Amino acid sequence: MITVCIRDSELKEKAGKLAEQLQSEWRFVSEIDSDELYLLLDSEGLSLVKGTLQMYPDLRNLIPRIRKSNLERELLIKASGINRSGAGPGTKELIAVDATAGMGEDALLLAAAGFRVNLYEKDPVIAALLQDSLLRARKSEELSEIVSRMELTVGDSITAMETFQSPPDLIFLDPMFPERTKSASVKKKFQLLHLLEHPCEDEECLLKAARNAQPGRIVIKRPLKGPFLGGIRPSFSMEGKAVRYDCLLRP
Repeated sequence: MITVCIRDSELKEKAGKLAEQLQSEWRFVSEIDSDELYLLLDSEGLSLVKGTLQMYPDLRNLIPRIRKSNLERELLIKASGINRSGAGPGTKELIAVDATAGMGEDALLLAAAGFRVNLYEKDPVIAALLQDSLLRARKSEELSEIVSRMELTVGDSITAMETFQSPPDLIFLDPMFPERTKSASVKKKFQLLHLLEHPCEDEECLLKAARNAQPGRIVIKRPLKGPFLGGIRPSFSMEGKAVRYDCLLRP
């Protein structure tokens, strides 16, 4: 159970609703122990806090990356195959599934490239942080249209993928893995996230469910020198400086 905290009494009602949603409780920050992990709700939005560490997810930070000239250079977009799919005005809308949504950054890139993205996040606290970030992004002139193509479901994607009525064009998997970069800001993010959700322990089930959904393509984000997910060799891989995208194509 994680506590929802506020400083401003005017946010009590909102904090109460969020705490009920998370089957938790709310308090004022002054009532929290210094080493406790908690959600902070303030005028800026929702953040995850422990001691001096604070993670405030904000999809608006990705605006420079989604500008056309930059987006086309994103390795994930190249791995998605969207530039080779013939996608464009008047063509069939492409459907992507982000089965391990996290903070939604990769899903935003996919949505900016033209996919309609269904996001799944099973951890309710991470999902609450992501939902708050999506709501703020919808108010951004640069992001509102893109975010309108992103839909978040709080739940286990493995179960969801077993019930898909039709195969999506793409399934994206990013099982969390520690220390994937030396960036201090990213380290801080993963320090806090790892307190909520450990790296994926059911990799084989995750990949099996994705393959059974029969998407046109599965793209898997891995550490640059990390093993293949579930021990399955991909059709091909694309390598960056810190990460690798393994791509499995439907036969």
